Amino acid sequence: GVEVQSETVWRQADKYLVPRICFINKMDRVGADFHRTVAMIEERLNTKALIIQLPLGVEKEFQGVIDLIENSAWMFPCDINSKPVKLTVPEEYKQDVAEYREAMIENLAEIDDQLAVRYLEGDVIAASELKVALRKATLANKLTPVLCGSALRNKGVQPVLDAVVDYLPSPLDTPPVRGTDPK
Repeated sequence: GVEVQSETVWRQADKYLVPRICFINKMDRVGADFHRTVAMIEERLNTKALIIQLPLGVEKEFQGVIDLIENSAWMFPCDINSKPVKLTVPEEYKQDVAEYREAMIENLAEIDDQLAVRYLEGDVIAASELKVALRKATLANKLTPVLCGSALRNKGVQPVLDAVVDYLPSPLDTPPVRGTDPK
């Protein structure tokens, strides 16, 4: 769940309007509960969490993540030096993935007018368009993308690094820091 130090850092980020993403770690541990943690993120951190990944398996059966934006799965072999394998979403997850992907697009459409029009017209929305809308919402601190994995086992780490590049501000996106002269 959300730990005390996460709450402290979150309040500091709120104070300085720092855009952020969440990574639910240790999905391979006993007692790991993705959905309970997402609820805790919204409650304790007072943010609108946007699930953009689902875990593929739970606890010791955790094998990878399902990317809701790309509508694909990433399997991470047991050998931490092996490269992740991109797959289609397993059949047993397809219904959940469809529901969560629809909810993700609805939440993005509430914030992005262009996306809302396309969504209401029933258009198929490309992953690239979802990424642009999610980046804008993240930079405006309107949504917090939520990813998951197991950092120790190197499962889900690469998608988090990609999310940092895709959704968080680069130095060019932020204004220069203003200092004060103590004299």
